[in-house]
Amino acid sequence: MSAATPFLATAIEPDEPSAPSGHIKPSQNVTRAPVVLTPTQASSTINATPEDAEAGLVGIFRQSAHPLALFFLYLFRTAAIAVYILCGFFTDNFVLSTVAVVVLLAMDFWNCRNVAGRTLVGLRFWNQVDDDGESYWVFESRDPSRPANAIDAKMFWIALYVFPVLWFLLLIVSLLKFNISFLPIVGLALVFNFTNVIGFTYADRDAKQRWASSVAADGFGMGALGGVGGQILGGMVKKGVGRVFGV
Repeated sequence: MSAATPFLATAIEPDEPSAPSGHIKPSQNVTRAPVVLTPTQASSTINATPEDAEAGLVGIFRQSAHPLALFFLYLFRTAAIAVYILCGFFTDNFVLSTVAVVVLLAMDFWNCRNVAGRTLVGLRFWNQVDDDGESYWVFESRDPSRPANAIDAKMFWIALYVFPVLWFLLLIVSLLKFNISFLPIVGLALVFNFTNVIGFTYADRDAKQRWASSVAADGFGMGALGGVGGQILGGMVKKGVGRVFGV
C-alpha cells in the first residue's frame, strides 16, 4: 500500500493573497474621470478680477491721477470734524479747541477751492470786484478736451456733499444738547462748506453750459450765464454770513 498523502495538503490556500510581482498591466476596462479642482466661494472672490484687486482705499489712491491732492482734501475735512468731536476728551481749554477747529476749517476751505477743485475736477471760482465797486463771482473750468480722472471726480464730489451733511447733523446735536458755546464753530463750518458746494456746483454747471454752447454755436460764449450764477451765489453767501454772525 502506497504511502498516504497528507489530507488537503495541496488544497489549503493562504488567507491573504500575496502581493503580485512582476510586470502588472493596467486594466483596460477601468477608466477614471478627470479630477477638477474647484475653488470655494470664499477664495474665488479674492482678487478674482483686476477690478477687485484694485478695490479699497489703496486702490482708490492707485487709480487717482492726483493722490496727494485727494489725500489732503479728506485730511483737512476729517481732521476738522475729529478735533471738534474729540477736543473735549483731551483738553478743557475752549479757546484752544476753537482755534484748532477754525484753523482746520480755513485750511480746508482754501485747499478745496484753490487746490483740490482745480486739480481733481478742473474747476475754480473766486470773487472779484470791478472798478465800480461791484463784486461778482468768476467761474473757471478746464478745457473739455482734458477730462478729469473718474476716481478723482467721484471722490471730490462725495467729499463736497457729504461733509456739509455731517456738520449739519452736528448742529442738530449741539441744539439738542443745548451746547450753545460751539454753535459759532458749527455755523462757520457750514458757511465754509456750503460756499464751496454752491461755488463748485455753479462752476460745474457753467462749464457744461459753456461747452455745450461752444459745440453748438462754434465758440459762442455764455458769459452772461456765469454772471447770473455769480450774482446768485454772492447773494446766498452774503445772506448766510449775515444770519450766522448777525451782520
